[in-house]
Amino acid sequence: MVYITEAHPSDVWQMQSNIKDNVIFAMPQNEQEREYIAGACVRNLGIKIPAVLDEFGNGTERAYTGWPDRIYLIDGQGRIAFKTKPGPFGFQPDLLSAALAKVAPPAVQAAR
Repeated sequence: MVYITEAHPSDVWQMQSNIKDNVIFAMPQNEQEREYIAGACVRNLGIKIPAVLDEFGNGTERAYTGWPDRIYLIDGQGRIAFKTKPGPFGFQPDLLSAALAKVAPPAVQAAR
């Protein structure tokens, strides 16, 4: 998971659902603030996969058009093997599973 720019900061575009769920963060002004917000996201959502931060200039977000959110599958050669439509409504887990089965080594598939 790559944490990109804050989607709904309280000082720019606060969502009522965020207020209801007490997810209220201002747009981070530096790497340390972004790290804090990303960490809160990981903890509050119970994310179990590795998470990293996009750099403060948002190069990863621009390169992969990750906003609002997307799922990418990168194959063993570092190429994009699968890309969802924007989520969460564009996520298609069955298509991701099929793509993963094509690129994952047999040992990984057996472990699923």
